[in-house]
Amino acid sequence: MADTAKILLVGCGNMAGAMLEGWLAGGVPRASFTVVTPTRESVPGNVELLREVPEVRHFDAVLLGFKPHMLAAIAPTLQGVAGESTVVLSVLAGVELDVLRRHFPAAGAVVRVMPNLACALGKSPMALAEEGLDEEAREALFAFMQHLGTPAWVGEDRFDLVTALAGSGPAFVYRFIDALGAAAVRLGLPEDQARELAIAMTEGATALAAQSEHSPGRLADMVASPGGVTRAGLDVLDDAEAMTQLVTKTLRAARDRSVEMAREARD
Repeated sequence: MADTAKILLVGCGNMAGAMLEGWLAGGVPRASFTVVTPTRESVPGNVELLREVPEVRHFDAVLLGFKPHMLAAIAPTLQGVAGESTVVLSVLAGVELDVLRRHFPAAGAVVRVMPNLACALGKSPMALAEEGLDEEAREALFAFMQHLGTPAWVGEDRFDLVTALAGSGPAFVYRFIDALGAAAVRLGLPEDQARELAIAMTEGATALAAQSEHSPGRLADMVASPGGVTRAGLDVLDDAEAMTQLVTKTLRAARDRSVEMAREARD
C-alpha cells in the first residue's frame, strides 16, 4: 500500500487516532486520509472529517476503528466503499478473519491489525493476519505499517496471545510503573518524585534492553551483585517464580478474554 493510498477511517477513538497520528508523523500525506465519526469535532492532523460514509468515493483501504460490538450495525453502511479493489483493515479485538469476510464479502482482502498506542510514536509492535492479499500487496501493506512500528505476520491461531502480549501489554507495564511509584511513596518518597523517578527509570531500562545484545533476564542479573541491594529485591520477584507466575496468569486472562470475544463475534 503506497503512502499516497486513499484510506477511510471509520471511527477515530484512541487506537485509530493513534494510528492516524503515527502515519502522519511518518510522512504519509494528510490528503491520504478521510475520517468518518459522528462524535468527534476534530481529529489528528486536521484531516478530512465526515459525519457519514460517502456514497460515491474510492478508497484503497477502510480501517475499522470502532468497538467490536458495533460491527453488525456499521458493516452494511460500508459495502459501497469496500469493493474488490479495497482492503478492509480491522483493529477490532476478537473479530476473526472469517467474521470480517462474512461482513465484507466483496472486499479485495481483509486484514487484522493489532497495534498498541505507541503507534502514535512509531514504536508499536503490530500483529498482522490477512486473507486475500497477494505477495506484492502483503509487502506493500507491511511497509505501510512500518510507519507505526514493527509489524509481524502472525498465524491467526496465535493472534489472541499476541493481542494479550503486544496489544494489552502496555497497560500491564503502566500498572507495574504505577506500582513502583506507589511502593516508593509507601516507603517515604513524595508522590511526584516517586512517579517521575519510576517513569524515567523505566524509559532508560527499556531503551537499553532494546539496544543490548543481552536478554532482559541477563541484564537484570548484570545489575545485581551477589549479596547486594538489587539482588535482595530480585530475590522477592524470583521466589517461586512469583513474577513469572503473576504475568503468566495476567496474559492467560487477557488471551482467554480475546478468545471469548471471538466466540461472541461468531455467534
